[in-house]
Amino acid sequence: MKEIMNWKICEREHIKKISIDKDKISSILKMCDARFRFVEKQDIDDETAFIITEDYYEIIKELLIALLLKNGLKSDNHECLISYFKEKHPEYEYELNIIYELKNIRNRISYDGIFVKKEYLVKNKLEFKNIIKVLKELVEEDE
Repeated sequence: MKEIMNWKICEREHIKKISIDKDKISSILKMCDARFRFVEKQDIDDETAFIITEDYYEIIKELLIALLLKNGLKSDNHECLISYFKEKHPEYEYELNIIYELKNIRNRISYDGIFVKKEYLVKNKLEFKNIIKVLKELVEEDE
């Protein structure tokens, strides 16, 4: 598996400093909450597992975007969102590895047309929910 992009490369080539926009962060959090509530209501089977997996990735990705925005940063790619999380929150190495694996699976769904088996989602759903909880707390905590 390819390694997570180096944060120094991200900083130099893919990250720009921006003004902190609390309204945008709040809007992203609301959208993530709505998507999460929707996903939680869905029945998981072999036909829906890939869609639900993509939705969990989308929630996590948007929370990573909000985390960067909270710190006055914006990334032009998903890799650097993950690299930022690795750089700034090394205490979440386990969660980071799951996020990175999920990103790769989501890319295979989107670009290679693979279907995720129901068992994959059932096995990882609690991990995804925990990551969402962690990221929300990081975005919402006062600095």
